Order: sequence, then structure tokens, then C-alpha cells
Amino acid sequence: MRVKEWMTANPVCVAPDSSVAEVSQILKTKGFRRILVTDGKKLLGLITDRDIRSANASKASSLSVYELNYLLDKLKASDIMTKKLYTISAHDSMAQCANSMLLHNISGLPVLENGNLVGIVTTSDILKAFIKQQDQFAEAQQLAKV
Repeated sequence: MRVKEWMTANPVCVAPDSSVAEVSQILKTKGFRRILVTDGKKLLGLITDRDIRSANASKASSLSVYELNYLLDKLKASDIMTKKLYTISAHDSMAQCANSMLLHNISGLPVLENGNLVGIVTTSDILKAFIKQQDQFAEAQQLAKV
């Protein structure tokens, strides 16, 4: 099983100058836990829902809601994104992908080909691939019994 068979091709991405408020809204409406930051097909970084929460001001802040919103609107994706990313190739195996995620304690890997972003693979994709493989194995065992 290869990454290209299970990855999400052409994932939703944001530009580095997108506001944190915009990024937060995309994550909420799409139900994502992470989003890639790109310039065209060039991968620049990744923002997680945790990064968004960390960027939001503390409830103990003495700033008003309006002041907080103003400051958050000035904060850009490039200000909070993780720049040092682990990536994988579309031709790598899902086992290599799972191993890399475990090794680096991450839940998603951008997929690159010739330096260009072509997709993203997540732990959910690995679980789907594993379940499909188990189903195929069980089916083959059933046929062998007949």
C-alpha cells in the first residue's frame, strides 16, 4: 500500500499572509485539525488547531474583546506556523508513513513530489488503510476455506 493511494490529494491550504482568524474559521468549518501553508505548490509550513489555541490570548488578559480581535486579525499564518516539517513521498509505503508519524509523534504528513505539495496523509488515512487490508485478508481466508 502506497501513500498515493490513501492521501488526500490537493489539500485545502492557506497563504502565509492569511490572518489567524481566517485560518481558525477554515479549520472550524471544514472540521480539520491541521492546515498547510503554501505559496503555490511550495510548502512553507503547517498550522494545527493547537497552534490556533496557543495564539489566542489568555482569558486573564486585561484587553477588551475588541482589542484582542484586532490583535488576532493582525497575526498572520506565517507568524504561528511550524516551519520545520517532516514530509513523505507519494511512492513511500503506508508502513513507512506510520513509522515516521510514530517516530516524530505527529498525526499528519505533507506529501511532496519533486519539492511540490501533492497531498497530505493523516492517522485517519493510516487507520483506513489498515482496516481495508484486514478486511481483504479476512476475505481471502474465507475464500481459502471454501
